[in-house]
Amino acid sequence: MIQHHPGEELLLPLAAGRLSAGQALVVSVHLEGCAECRARLHTLQALGGALLEQAEPAALEAGAWERALRRIDHPAPVPAPVVPMPAAHPALPDGVPWPASLGGCRVTAWRWMGPGMRYARIGMPHDPAAALFLLRIGEGRSLPRHTHGGVELTQVLCGTFDDGRAVFGPGDFDAADEAVHHQPVVQPGATCVCLAYVGARMRFDGRIASLIGDWIGM
Repeated sequence: MIQHHPGEELLLPLAAGRLSAGQALVVSVHLEGCAECRARLHTLQALGGALLEQAEPAALEAGAWERALRRIDHPAPVPAPVVPMPAAHPALPDGVPWPASLGGCRVTAWRWMGPGMRYARIGMPHDPAAALFLLRIGEGRSLPRHTHGGVELTQVLCGTFDDGRAVFGPGDFDAADEAVHHQPVVQPGATCVCLAYVGARMRFDGRIASLIGDWIGM
């Protein structure tokens, strides 16, 4: 059972097409496994469409109609569609499916970030600057205690962690910001793999953790 979901502050801009690409990707992975949030998103999209139909008409800019007609008569050349090659990705634990929303992304192999901890960097074709990571942390291991320079979104793919605020299991979603100071600890039973968006550099308590974070770009 999924216990933690993205809030309206994320679903509303996603429904309106205004959520940043990196954040939208993490929320989309959550939606793949959460029928409740898919229904909420569809409701928000329907409400947005209804509000748009009720909006007062706005006058077009001078010459807008003529420009539209010229574009119809002389359309711009359409480039040949690019069919993306299947993206290679690092192995996940047995039985854990690869998220469909990550299709087409460039994903590195697993890289060392500490004893029992690995990370992979995710590159989005249309937003290469987005700081997206897969984190794979063994049971009993923990990330160093830290806070955040901006918003951090986390989607749990498998395993369970407890950060002192709540326990997050498979399918759960977490949003943290500068007000959250925590240390996620993976619970016994399974390796934990999470997809994370880091809006600004994490602020680790320890010097060594800060150096590793700078090296990783997290």
